[in-house]
Amino acid sequence: MLGTLTPEQMDDILLRHAVGRIACTDGLMPYVVPVSYAFNGTYLAVHSRPGEKIDIMRKNPNVWFLVDEIDDLANWRSVMIRGEYEEVMHPKERYYAMKFLVGNLQQRHVSETAGIAEMTRELGQRQEEPPLVRHIVYRIRIMEKTGRFEKRLVGR
Repeated sequence: MLGTLTPEQMDDILLRHAVGRIACTDGLMPYVVPVSYAFNGTYLAVHSRPGEKIDIMRKNPNVWFLVDEIDDLANWRSVMIRGEYEEVMHPKERYYAMKFLVGNLQQRHVSETAGIAEMTRELGQRQEEPPLVRHIVYRIRIMEKTGRFEKRLVGR
């Protein structure tokens, strides 16, 4: 049976996970990469080091974001978000967005590639200290959210 997820089911999936895939484009080629995130019900908080995806999203802020739960090929749930990249620049907002993201990721015992140690050091750094390699902290503002599922009916 194929179906559509309710808004509550989509939010539950987004809250249960910490890794999704972001898709962006420079107008010529799509770029899709996994990222760690935290969801607060309104937007996704994400971070990255400077690089290709940030360069692309700064030029074209329109993105897609995807999170899947796959039990097997006949039992899965998928949430797709059409959103807008928004870099968090204000120091206080950036601090709280990063703190929210770090707190969420720490609860999930993610690997060191999620950058928690670096972000935690940055959060504890005093303003007068020389800057560390700073992560880019950004939001994905949700413009549209859709969700689908497939569930194998018992006995089939």
